[in-house]
Amino acid sequence: QVQLVESGGGLVQAGGSLRLSCAASGRTFSSYAMGWFRQAPGKEREFVAAISRSGYTKYYADSVKGRFTISRDNAKNTVYLQMNSLKPEDTAVYYCAASSRVVSGNKREYDYWGQGTQVTVSS
Repeated sequence: QVQLVESGGGLVQAGGSLRLSCAASGRTFSSYAMGWFRQAPGKEREFVAAISRSGYTKYYADSVKGRFTISRDNAKNTVYLQMNSLKPEDTAVYYCAASSRVVSGNKREYDYWGQGTQVTVSS
């Protein structure tokens, strides 16, 4: 069982930056691939970024490539999402998730989810 708690969301102007954190409980954090997803009002939850257990492999959605960076610190049981050059279309609730499978952008392959943190980008 893994419990995930996101933090770092907020209101930012377009072009600004935010760093999201996701703290995981338990001693087996390094056994999970981790992902970030987001959901805007009236839309389905979509993939943002994912990172392998070791942190070596990373995937990004095309919409955030070059602007967002995912990283993890297995000693701190934490995964991060650095978001730069934010756009109004990045406004959403951001969720972190843990997968016991190989790193993936498929939300169906994630076993545990956090409660989400709101990110609002004003124009």
